[in-house]
Amino acid sequence: MNNRRTSPATAGKHPAPGASPWKASHERQRDREVKRDAVIRAAAREFNRKGYHNTSLDDIAARLEVTKPTVYYYVTSKEQLLFQCFVAGVERIRAAFRDVRRLERPARERLNAVLRRYGEAVASEFGWCMVRAEEQDLSPAMSRHIKALKSEIDHGIRRLIREGVQDGSIHPCDPKMTAFALAGALNWIAHWYREDQSLSGAQIAEAFVTVFEAGLRPRANAAQLATPRAPPRRRARRALGALAR
Repeated sequence: MNNRRTSPATAGKHPAPGASPWKASHERQRDREVKRDAVIRAAAREFNRKGYHNTSLDDIAARLEVTKPTVYYYVTSKEQLLFQCFVAGVERIRAAFRDVRRLERPARERLNAVLRRYGEAVASEFGWCMVRAEEQDLSPAMSRHIKALKSEIDHGIRRLIREGVQDGSIHPCDPKMTAFALAGALNWIAHWYREDQSLSGAQIAEAFVTVFEAGLRPRANAAQLATPRAPPRRRARRALGALAR
């Protein structure tokens, strides 16, 4: 039996107590996720600029200053890229719904918080993909997934509208038609908004929510409907006026 004690030199060859031999692999995984996110964002910007069918993987590789095989390392196809762009944008809205569940606020305030995040998402680089992905030639499985996510958001908005009507923070209305109107107005931002606009995505989202707020607010009589409070009207007029410039 060898009773020799381990020398300091020998001991130094072993991992320190508690050290994880997987640390490097975790770092590699994070690095891969960062790079994959960069590929998805680059694709979203190209789709927004040129359209899905007019964009090639070579265009996306050129924007990233990498080779086409590098892009293939992170995604399998242009179709998957478009799908991932859609998911990335919609996830921001889904996260907003999760966040407002924890708020003990009237439903109208929670709805407004979701609509702000919705507007910011549509005004982001993912906006075009969010509103146009379903029109492209995607696989049946991807198309079903897109429809399911859109339905989830639609029903989430309807639910907050119903809760607002019940708690008195929203004027009585048809939840389905109101949800369509709100989402339709926000989705249209993607058709005209570009990053070089005079207002940021957050400012545009706030302008839209200010307009919605005047219509959703409960009122006791028709006179209040005809004359909403001045501050929201002035804010909306200033913000929307800036869009026209």
